[in-house]
Amino acid sequence: MFDAEKLTDKEIDHLKKLSHLAKGDILTMTHLSGTGHPGGSMSSLDLYLTIFSYANLTGNDQDQIVVSHGHTSPGAYASLARLGHMPVDEVIAFFRKSGSPFEGHVVKGIPFIQWSTGNLGQGLSAGAGFAMASRLRNSSSHVYVLMGDGEQQKGQISEARRFASKYGLTNITALIDYNGLQISGSIDLVMPQNIVENFLSDGWDIIEVENGHDHQEIYSALRKARSDDENPVCIVAKTIMGHGVPFMEHKEKYHGSPLNAAEYKEAMAILGLEDRLEYYRDIRKGRWTYSLDSKNMDEAIDTGSPFTYNESDKVDNRTAFGKALKDIGDRNIPNGRPVAAFDCDLASSVKTADFAKAYPEYFFQGGIQEHNTATVAGAMSISGILTFFADFGVFGIDEVYNQQRINDINNTNLKTVITHVGLDVGPDGKTHQCVDYIGLIRSLYRAKVIVPCDPNQTDRVIRYISSAKGNFFVATGRNRWPVICKGEGQPYFAGDYSFRYGKMDIIAEGSDGAIITYGGLVSKALTVREKLAEKGKTFAVINMPCVDEEDEEAIARLAVLPLIATYEDHNVSTGIVPVIASGLLKAGFKGKLLSFGATAYGVSGETDEVLASQGLDVETVVKKIG
Repeated sequence: MFDAEKLTDKEIDHLKKLSHLAKGDILTMTHLSGTGHPGGSMSSLDLYLTIFSYANLTGNDQDQIVVSHGHTSPGAYASLARLGHMPVDEVIAFFRKSGSPFEGHVVKGIPFIQWSTGNLGQGLSAGAGFAMASRLRNSSSHVYVLMGDGEQQKGQISEARRFASKYGLTNITALIDYNGLQISGSIDLVMPQNIVENFLSDGWDIIEVENGHDHQEIYSALRKARSDDENPVCIVAKTIMGHGVPFMEHKEKYHGSPLNAAEYKEAMAILGLEDRLEYYRDIRKGRWTYSLDSKNMDEAIDTGSPFTYNESDKVDNRTAFGKALKDIGDRNIPNGRPVAAFDCDLASSVKTADFAKAYPEYFFQGGIQEHNTATVAGAMSISGILTFFADFGVFGIDEVYNQQRINDINNTNLKTVITHVGLDVGPDGKTHQCVDYIGLIRSLYRAKVIVPCDPNQTDRVIRYISSAKGNFFVATGRNRWPVICKGEGQPYFAGDYSFRYGKMDIIAEGSDGAIITYGGLVSKALTVREKLAEKGKTFAVINMPCVDEEDEEAIARLAVLPLIATYEDHNVSTGIVPVIASGLLKAGFKGKLLSFGATAYGVSGETDEVLASQGLDVETVVKKIG
């Protein structure tokens, strides 16, 4: 816990011995697997050993550690193993073996590691999310983010620096392994940067460690950083690539290249360590016993009672989201159950402004920094805080797909609400008409996407995802879509209606065919049905809010019809067509399938004009259905 002013000689000797042994572990595991990053692992090694030895890693307020340069996993694993937190032999023998917990890049569930690393540059954002969550939970937990020097070239780190400084996250410390090398050579030649100056200019304090392999110097820097209550702190530790083996030192070759057989024998001889390679080869033929321990914090949420809107209320879906969010905040925040919302300079458009006004301490304005915001929100969502991230579709999904993918890998609990989706964003033009997000989210294994069709269904969807575990994406559109009503004029999604994920809504029955649609086109599909009725044909209208989920019961009912038409203002190739076609095939459908959807990037114009330009207007659809 960094209570003592200095390490004792005994402690220093112990750390030196562990470091020496761990170097052999790093070289052995990378040589044995034939892949990995030994050089950087050896330069980061003494930072790892000091952090894992003296951070508060037990109790309810335990410190949190994020490894951003995850390719240095051999250094992290060897440190933890030599400190007794993982079995040394298994770490060495099963490194990068298929299915083992000792993956090539650090993953969540390794002792004291809360975040699976992604591509470089995301760790500081995740650390900021954990640090902010600790503050909201009134925890004394401190967050340590270990990073490489080359990754400082990433723009997301700049975003994270500014966010941490803006919100005064003095409970976060970044540690940079500054060995001056990356895969292609010197960091100054690959892409010049001013690491110290950049952190200082964004409001961080800097501590420079002249010898990043001196455990006393590292300890003193960490102790000083922890006591800084003015600004977040970055420790820049000067290290040596391949430290401890002279022929490896200062050589970028060993950044990502294991030693060959001759080099391995020479290195182990230099270190004076026993070559036990055959021993570990035999172990590698077997099976490991160690398993990951990965858990998210959970918080029970009061989702309240849904609001009901009539057509006369003139409420759009995004406003219904904003009102539901504020209501959920009212029911939970005063009772000690934190709810947080993130925005990227769009509060008035994505309707988070009322929540922000009521609960400013739980609202986070990330600015035009979507990459950082998506990661910060994702990290916060696994810390016992119901977390919403509201944005336009092209920003909250398309632009930050990789961040959302890493969130998904980390099994986060983030609720992303996107507005301005589909061709519904007519005047904004093709750059802002997000028509491809359904296919993107379908590529994520733990995510679900919902497109409610009116404000009543939106309200109930928001309350549903607030208590459901996992990553949800809810698309609310831009324009106001009509309230869907039953025959007697009563709102369809009211009364005893309860949203159930995966269920299709049969809005109207029909025997000549069915139109399957969602979102803003449900009301237009009902108009298409009326026009077809004038021709003597009765068509069912099916609302499919869970656009990536097959409702087998509903599909079975539809499969007996002679014609099925899908109708959407999204990419026709990646929208609901693949799901519907698959379901109909399994159900033995022998009729005709028509697919209406966006077949090209849209033009800029009023929404009805844009729909008509792609043959999605009511008249064209009626004509093609016949």
